[in-house]
Amino acid sequence: MGSLQVNDRSRFPDPVYRETVLKPLFDGARHFHAEALRRIDRAHLVMLVETGILDAGQGAAIARALQAMEREIDPAALAYGGDVEDYFFYMERELKQRTGADIGGRLHTARSRNDIDHCFLKLGLKPRIDGLLAACRRLLAGLIAVATRDRDVLIVAYTHGQPAQPTTYGHYLGAIIEVLIRDIERIEAARAIVDLSPMGAAAITTSGFPIDRHRVAWLLGFAAPLQNAYSCIAATDYLTSTYSAIGLLFLHLGRPIQDFQFWSSFEVGQLYLPNAFVQISSIMPQKRNPVPFEHLRHLASQTCGRARAVVDVMHNTPFTDMTDSEAETHEMGYQAVDAGLRVLDLMTATIEAGRIDPDRVAVNLSRSCATITELADWLVRSEGLSFRLGHEIAADVARAVVAMAGDLPTDGFSAFKTAFEHHVGRSPAANAAEFARMVSPEHFVAVRDRFGGPAPAVLDRALDGYRAALAGFETKAQQIAAREAQAAAELDRRIPEIAECA
Repeated sequence: MGSLQVNDRSRFPDPVYRETVLKPLFDGARHFHAEALRRIDRAHLVMLVETGILDAGQGAAIARALQAMEREIDPAALAYGGDVEDYFFYMERELKQRTGADIGGRLHTARSRNDIDHCFLKLGLKPRIDGLLAACRRLLAGLIAVATRDRDVLIVAYTHGQPAQPTTYGHYLGAIIEVLIRDIERIEAARAIVDLSPMGAAAITTSGFPIDRHRVAWLLGFAAPLQNAYSCIAATDYLTSTYSAIGLLFLHLGRPIQDFQFWSSFEVGQLYLPNAFVQISSIMPQKRNPVPFEHLRHLASQTCGRARAVVDVMHNTPFTDMTDSEAETHEMGYQAVDAGLRVLDLMTATIEAGRIDPDRVAVNLSRSCATITELADWLVRSEGLSFRLGHEIAADVARAVVAMAGDLPTDGFSAFKTAFEHHVGRSPAANAAEFARMVSPEHFVAVRDRFGGPAPAVLDRALDGYRAALAGFETKAQQIAAREAQAAAELDRRIPEIAECA
């Protein structure tokens, strides 16, 4: 028995290694990367024929075999048998069986699994980034639409969990919009790194054959080849940049999600979700549970955590080709993208469906004296007081109104007159009507017409800028999609042409 075990483990693959490493990698490749590997074979073949590295007859034989393999082999139906190392060698064996070992073995001229691996991983990552960016643009469009709709809708803005000042829902959403725009730009910048082809680097140093790296990059839909060949097989910043940017996106989205849940609480109630988004209690019939915000929160956290895990896997790894940055790490990243897409779609829907409750906002503004800062400002502008003195008068007024559970515009003038006379030694110029207008939330918003403020004119200009940014993102995505579609069409055309050149 002992001798049998030694013999078993002297032959590749060891059964444990097969089940824990080779089989999962084979299954991952056939599930996630089969189409990318097919495209790499086709593009590399076109380049080999066009450069004369392979003659027309050799190219035709390989092209016909690749076409037959595409028709006859369903990657999803394959089962790992342990007789080849991985999916690449399985497909190479199939090619050799159809063309003969001499012809089939020529397809691998001037390439390595090193550049192939990084290439199919980049090809697998690009459409996932594109899907995420498309969902980001939909969210951005939804945010802009609601911010435009609710440009003038008052809300209570909070700091440290307490009512602070009135602003508008459009102004609040504008802050989210600006962060989202920057997050989209970060993801686009990461995608530009992914969009550089490693093919032609071979193992490390390119090749002595007269390869055309630019041609392969074009046929595969890349913007260009990555220049340094060592970087092609060693650099993982395309991976860390992507998942760092994704992690930041969902970290940032998690913050307004927290606000939305707080705003929809019974005690605050300034944000209302319609019944289509509300679940009921199994025992308490009065409950309206806006649970989408809970799902958004935990899914955003899952996405952020998974993205961070991908980045952390790269920590303290050598600057060379290594398995840490390859298929299984990417597959973990795909889970982050899948969860993130759920967040983006659900967040878009809830923001579009939600409404601000003006009655609850009015009550909370009244109870909190949230416009009192404008009283201090107004005293500086109209009475010539220092801001600190104006602040002290305003503080006295706020304390008096809160103590009587009153409303600042209707109940605050008497306290204001008393405080002003106490601090200044004379009566204020304003009467009760002017005081009420000046401390109203509408006036508070209207006079904040500086760049970046909530007043209608400046917010309209901001919204115009947000729409322009969205249009730019859409145009860029369309241009990339058109280039990649053109490349894919050329690759699909060239293989049949080569196949007929025998």
